[in-house]
Amino acid sequence: MFPKTEITRSFHAHRELVFKAFTESEHLQNWWGPKGWAFDISKFELHKEGVFHYSQTSPDGNVMWVKFVYHEVNAPEKLVYTSFFSNEMGNIARAPFNNNWPLETLNTFTFTEHEGKAILTMIGTPVSPTEEEMKTYEESQEMIQEGF
Repeated sequence: MFPKTEITRSFHAHRELVFKAFTESEHLQNWWGPKGWAFDISKFELHKEGVFHYSQTSPDGNVMWVKFVYHEVNAPEKLVYTSFFSNEMGNIARAPFNNNWPLETLNTFTFTEHEGKAILTMIGTPVSPTEEEMKTYEESQEMIQEGF
């Protein structure tokens, strides 16, 4: 079985708003990516087999491209997509920070509500990782947690 990461967060908001924060470009522009990095959306198609392709530019000018391919979009309850680092054309590429990072990750986000708070549960699992990629992913759990 492949390693997985499970992260749960709660928000003082209705799940519909939290879902929109993850699925509408005008909201993503306000918070996506590391602080201080520029964020630019190249393509955003929120539907099954749709693509979210974007770049992030660090303060020192390094550009990193990422692409999602959506497998399930069920507003406001669930998002399922694969994600991978890419080049500007959207072709899969190695992570710029580690050549042993898994090439592709399956991500499942569920949005529920409890006592007026939105509960977001995120599960990430590498897709067909090599043994070295699994090891790298497992050793990176703290970084993954901090990233979310």
